[in-house]
Amino acid sequence: MSVLKENKQFILILLVLFFIIQACSSGEKATDRRIKKVDELFANWDKPDSPGCALGVIKDGKFLYKRGYGMANLEYDIPITSQSIFRIGSTSKQFTAMCISLLAEDGKILLDDNIRKYFPEMPEYAEDITIRHLIHHTSGIRDYLTLGAISGARNDDYFTDEEVVDLLCHQKELNFYPGEEHLYSNSGYFLLSEIGKRVTGKSMKIYAEENIFKPLGMKNTHFHDDHTKIVKLRASGYSPRNDNSFRIDMTTLPMIGDGGIFTSVDDLLLWDQNFYHNKLGKGGPELIDKILTPGVLNSGEKLNYAFGLSIDKYRGLKIISHAGAFVGFRANMIRFPEQNFSVICLANLGSFDPSRLARKVADIYLADEFKENVKKDKAPAERPKFIKLSESELIKFSGTFHDPKRGVFWKLSPKENSLQVQVNFSPRTFLISPISKTKFYTNDPFTGEIEFKILQEETPPIMLVLWEGRDISTFKSIRLEPLSPAQLKEYTGSFYSEELKTTYKILLENGKLYMRHENPYKDYPEDALYPTFKDKFMVSGLKLNFFRSKRGDAVSFAVDAGRVKNIRFAKSPRN
Repeated sequence: MSVLKENKQFILILLVLFFIIQACSSGEKATDRRIKKVDELFANWDKPDSPGCALGVIKDGKFLYKRGYGMANLEYDIPITSQSIFRIGSTSKQFTAMCISLLAEDGKILLDDNIRKYFPEMPEYAEDITIRHLIHHTSGIRDYLTLGAISGARNDDYFTDEEVVDLLCHQKELNFYPGEEHLYSNSGYFLLSEIGKRVTGKSMKIYAEENIFKPLGMKNTHFHDDHTKIVKLRASGYSPRNDNSFRIDMTTLPMIGDGGIFTSVDDLLLWDQNFYHNKLGKGGPELIDKILTPGVLNSGEKLNYAFGLSIDKYRGLKIISHAGAFVGFRANMIRFPEQNFSVICLANLGSFDPSRLARKVADIYLADEFKENVKKDKAPAERPKFIKLSESELIKFSGTFHDPKRGVFWKLSPKENSLQVQVNFSPRTFLISPISKTKFYTNDPFTGEIEFKILQEETPPIMLVLWEGRDISTFKSIRLEPLSPAQLKEYTGSFYSEELKTTYKILLENGKLYMRHENPYKDYPEDALYPTFKDKFMVSGLKLNFFRSKRGDAVSFAVDAGRVKNIRFAKSPRN
């Protein structure tokens, strides 16, 4: 009997071991399938002649997967790894916000302080601008990088922190009253870094090193305020050329706060985990709760922007993230706090889209946890079946469409069984391809579905654009009347901006208007001004709105450039 009993126990042990081995094998296979799918997402850059990215997938404080795709340096054939150091652009803003929050926790500043307490040289606007306004991008202060571009600054031009402060101090107007709107502005976070410097007597680079990076053990992370500094394991930044090659795309600008963090995937694991178990400041969750508190407009409307972080939802799950894009670098770090899951994607290629790819990585790992499936999200299919349309069927969707809410124009024309989209009359184009007689699809430069609807017979169609399966824009078909040479000549002359200390000449050449900087060595739009509505033009992302005197003469124009609104240029008296 004892032998039989021992045999039964032995068989039971073998069965348990068998099921354990099977479970482990099944888990390994599932992991292998996920890794294979992830690697397929990045296959286009996973080669020795291309820049690429470093990827980190984190679950419960540990890496599920980390890998480099492509090259950190094309000149020396250095591959990307999880230790490669990348500039992360505006993903840096969360570190600046943490520095400011630590200063507030120590009682060295108040978030509702008027910024003129720290910048008495700033203009005294009608309403106070507070530190909190800077944090949430509700200050109305114009973006300094955009101001520099309008003034003719070239990509390789160098200017100092003091020059940026002086530029902002010369702005007579804000984009809007503080707290009335939310408009992303790099100036706010640059000024936050300057406030830290003026309060502590230390640069934010040193303050962050002492109060964030050392306590967390982030040995390969720093604010980069010296372009001559040698950085070991640094990835070089690149942008694509038209011939499918690459060019070096770096910067000499020393500004930090709005950007400037250099870091790695390995270091960002430590930063990510501090949001669950805070080691900074006085410790405890209160500091993290503050960092994750969204801003509120004067109207009471709650924003999705907190302290250098966006709070949003993706397929029913809460996400915390911030993208970054500057020169030849792109970055995003997306955290799913309720799943203790994060994706880090750091790229050294200007055409890379880490936000989209990080979400696709999350799709692979969190497929069973999403509360909303793809169809409920109305996201288009990954690989839709395209159909053939005749040229006459494509032509009926040709023309110019305008989204008045975003102020965006799309000019459509048939090309290779698709419609070519020209955005804001610039050289930038992409294709949308038919998946039905009224629906089109694109996955570059975004993933989206475009649908044309005819509301009434013999009326132009409207165009609905579904962006990344989430936001919908409505474009209306419009007819733009060309201007005669005599009409175009009315807008010519020299125009000066006192706020930018810059003059532009509007010239009529070969039947088109051109905008030329007074200094031929400065940057200026090379494309012709494209007339849209009465007294309004577009060129290279700029919107020009001309104003007339009582006599009807065009005497000034205002420039809107997204993050900068209503920069005035007045016509010189001698014209």
